[in-house]
Amino acid sequence: MSFARACGTAEVALGAPHATVVDGVPVAVVRTEEGWFAIQDECSHAAVPLSDGDVEDCHIECYMHGSRFDLRTGIPDQLPATVPVPVYPISIDGDDVLVDVANPHHLEEN
Repeated sequence: MSFARACGTAEVALGAPHATVVDGVPVAVVRTEEGWFAIQDECSHAAVPLSDGDVEDCHIECYMHGSRFDLRTGIPDQLPATVPVPVYPISIDGDDVLVDVANPHHLEEN
């Protein structure tokens, strides 16, 4: 794995997406009650930043058309989006948030 620094932990408020770029890839870093997540910062339905949307539980909602994505899997569970967005491995190292954009993963929907 190839982790790179995305931001500092203090830059990410609970339940508020933080927009950043890691190795040229736009990423939204999110901290919820369930943990830390990194998801591609572009809605698969309309090329707008997911980091401008709202977070509820483990979901992020695109502000433009209301598509909602699971932060754990990238799978949309609310239309109009039907295509998943990449989610990335994330690690906390002291005060740094590290993300591996070279190895996105998707979990299968059960």
